[in-house]
Parts: sequence; structure tokens; C-alpha cells
Amino acid sequence: MSGGNSSASAGLRRVLPEPLLLLVARLGIASVFFLSGRTKVQGLLTIKPSTYVLFRSEYVLPLIPSDLAAHLATYAEHLLPILLLLGLLTRPAAAALLGMTLVIEIFVYPAAWPTHLTWAGLLLPLIAYGGGRWSVDALLQRQYR
Repeated sequence: MSGGNSSASAGLRRVLPEPLLLLVARLGIASVFFLSGRTKVQGLLTIKPSTYVLFRSEYVLPLIPSDLAAHLATYAEHLLPILLLLGLLTRPAAAALLGMTLVIEIFVYPAAWPTHLTWAGLLLPLIAYGGGRWSVDALLQRQYR
């Protein structure tokens, strides 16, 4: 859909520049996954016994042993959001979280598609555009040009 006043659009782009939108997407989706990861551990990164139970009973995945899945998911939910927060390796981190989202949607909570679609809506621009000008990725790109 196109249309609207081009000067109004330009004004909105000044108030909501692309780097700000990508930063908000990075921080928003990072918080969702990081906070989920924190529920699975005690202390810094000690996986709770209840996490193993959850992966044996509710988060059952084909082809991946439940204890391995618990470790992979828990550590990914900590590392990947930190990368997004920094805007470091933004595209691969966002792609990995989109992959996790698809696994959750297909194998764990298929009825939660509205939530998963919201996550995808934040991750897809990060995959397409990267972390934006306000990211470590952009800083490194400028430095090594």
C-alpha cells in the first residue's frame, strides 16, 4: 500500500529513523528470549532440574535427546540475545532465533502462532537489514572498509 503525504513520511522517518527501529527490534526480541532463558537456570548458567523435566515432558523434539535440547536451547537463549543487544553478528543471531521460533511453533506450541508471528515480525527485518547503524556490526564495517 502506498500513498500518504511524502513530507509527512519524511517527517516520520526523521522521528523514527531506521537505526532506531532496528535497535528497538533487537532489544525487544532479545528480551523475550533472554528472559525465557533465565527461567531455565539458577545462578549464572546452571540449568535447573525442572528445565530437564520440561524438555522431557513438554518441549519434546524429534531427533534431539531432551537433555541436549535443554542445553542447546538454554544457552542459545542467553548468547543470541546478547549478540542482538550488541548488534554483533545480528543476521546469524536473528536467523538462529527465527529457527528456534519455527521449532517451537511446529513441535511444541503450534496454537501459539500469533505470538510466534510477532517474534518473526521482529526477527525478519534484522535478518534482512542487519543491526542497523547503531550496532557493533556497523561499527566494525565502518572500521574495516
